[in-house]
Amino acid sequence: MQFQRFEDIKAWQESRILVSLIFKYFSDLRDFDFKRQLFRATLSTMNNIAEGYERRSNKEFAQFLFISKGSCGEVRSMMYAAMDLGFINQAQFDEVYNQSILLSKITSGLIKFIRNS
Repeated sequence: MQFQRFEDIKAWQESRILVSLIFKYFSDLRDFDFKRQLFRATLSTMNNIAEGYERRSNKEFAQFLFISKGSCGEVRSMMYAAMDLGFINQAQFDEVYNQSILLSKITSGLIKFIRNS
């Protein structure tokens, strides 16, 4: 692996931005079940990158990246529900959606890189 620490990984950095956006827009949400699921999925994007990297095995790292990418899709899906339910507006949806697409693409690239190493 070419990273010194998980904090150096671009996918982790972008997932940290996604986490910040979600907490910014949903911290005051009173639908606690929805909020809990959304926060868990969002934190999963970041934490699975870190955990996979710390395993020090390319095979395990790739597996954790797949989990992170799946959680990113879950966040994106929940954004549609959040907008449909009136929890966020179009501009907020677009910001989170675009960040999640960026994260998903970067994670896919990292998976390909790790699998070919």
